[in-house]
Amino acid sequence: MKFRAKIVDLGCLNHFTRVVNTVSKLSKMCVLRLTCDHLDFVLSGKVSMWCEILQVNFFDGYQLEGLSADANEIFLEVAPENLSRALKTAQNAKSVKIKLTKKNCPCLTLAAELPSLSSISRVVTHDIPVDVIPRRLWHEFSEPQMPDFDVSIYLPPLKTMKSVVDRMKNLSNYLVLEANLNGEMNLKIETDLVSVTTHFKALGNPPWGDDGSQNASQSRDTELMAEARVDIRKLQQFLTGQQVNPSRAMCNIVHKGFFT
Repeated sequence: MKFRAKIVDLGCLNHFTRVVNTVSKLSKMCVLRLTCDHLDFVLSGKVSMWCEILQVNFFDGYQLEGLSADANEIFLEVAPENLSRALKTAQNAKSVKIKLTKKNCPCLTLAAELPSLSSISRVVTHDIPVDVIPRRLWHEFSEPQMPDFDVSIYLPPLKTMKSVVDRMKNLSNYLVLEANLNGEMNLKIETDLVSVTTHFKALGNPPWGDDGSQNASQSRDTELMAEARVDIRKLQQFLTGQQVNPSRAMCNIVHKGFFT
């Protein structure tokens, strides 16, 4: 197995760093899936996540030889915090090279070429230990299927939503998120002592079907609210970890769940 990649563009480096920082806020360990076309960060357990980035959007050089010709992929378990710390030292680097190496153990070796006032290049190297996941376990890290939902809605700006949730956490451990197909969403807390609701309007509903409808939800009354009870701490963890500055974020609400 072989893997090597190179980032030269500073904007691409900063964006890749923000992605890794976001992942590191959500879990101590994650699975990094490497293919010829993309990299996937996968979390499973209490917090689940599938983050896919196209390699052509980030890397100026990219080479991969997977496990075999019919399984041209590599699965690695890595601590994203270690990768995040390594990237922090490379924020002004002229280039960053990442490759899979074998030292005392398998490692992702990150080499950052830093600016220098002399003609001699300064290179900072980090060896990040990883575990290679055997092929028999790959099926455990497949892309999750989108479950059927009642309502899909675009979220308000995440910074705005985080500000609201940060204030609500002092009142309760749970909140109710409800939304409809008319672009309306409410965040509610109801206890014996207090009842608080924050309203958002004109958020918009993502099109899912080929005809722009939301498939199973298209016959639903547009004013009817679907709701989910959410652990505020987990929602806050998601909002705090967001450093990729998405142009849009959405959530799908089902009878007993909350998906973003």
